[in-house]
Amino acid sequence: MIRFDKFLLLGAMLVPVLFAGHAASADTPADAGKPDVLRVCQDPSNLPFSNTKGQGYENKIAELFAHKLGVKLEYFSFPQRLGFIRNTLKYKIPGDSNYRCDLIMSVPEKLTEVAVTKPYYRSTYALVYAAGHGLDAVKTEADFLKLDPAKLKTLKIGIFDRSPASEWLSRNHLVEQGVPYQMMNARPDYYPGEIIDKDLASGKIDVAIAFGPIAGYYAKKVGSPKMVVVPLKSQPGVQFDFAFAMGVRHGEPEWKALVDRLLEQNRADILAILRDFNVPMLNDKGEVMQ
Repeated sequence: MIRFDKFLLLGAMLVPVLFAGHAASADTPADAGKPDVLRVCQDPSNLPFSNTKGQGYENKIAELFAHKLGVKLEYFSFPQRLGFIRNTLKYKIPGDSNYRCDLIMSVPEKLTEVAVTKPYYRSTYALVYAAGHGLDAVKTEADFLKLDPAKLKTLKIGIFDRSPASEWLSRNHLVEQGVPYQMMNARPDYYPGEIIDKDLASGKIDVAIAFGPIAGYYAKKVGSPKMVVVPLKSQPGVQFDFAFAMGVRHGEPEWKALVDRLLEQNRADILAILRDFNVPMLNDKGEVMQ
């Protein structure tokens, strides 16, 4: 969710299976809960998730759903920070029976403020470095930690504050190598990918650790130097991987069931969209999906 609030929630979330099936009741019509218009709550400037130009993967999945439902797609945009749900999904328009929007395209799977669907993707934090700068042998976390200690001590490792990467650096005696980045930045032109497509690409830092969608998307955007993305595995005391579902209002079981069916029936197309955005994904065994 950075505006970064999407990830501030991650510490309280646990990991589920990817694309668990949903069976509709035999007594429920297939189109029960179908809206006349698909109204999606989105952040107006939060790539790779969403923006007002429809360039994020949440936008692409929303377009897919609207097409499958045969309805018009509309957005209500609000910065995805504290108060997002209150001002979007839960905000009923005065004098109207409608809410500002009816679906949040991705929320942590254990979020209690909304009714969550089955999780539809699971991603993990990743280590990113520029090829050709002395780290090309690093293909896994273990490879990185096995680098010559003298080499490790020279590296500048960019991490976001309040992220699992902070604890990981501490456990591996690399705190002094950490270069902190703020999750919340007041600069109007700020975007989280700067850690990769600006600072890592320019050599200001040697390594970046970011959540998978950000790591994969911005690494792909950099033409030169080539960026290498190394997914990180959760370990005791450091949870790197998290699952995401979609969110609807509580008390709308038919609509929630319909969204679950859309997720199940269109899983291949959704995975293709996520892969196109270079999102590192894990299966239900915690293995990186190729």
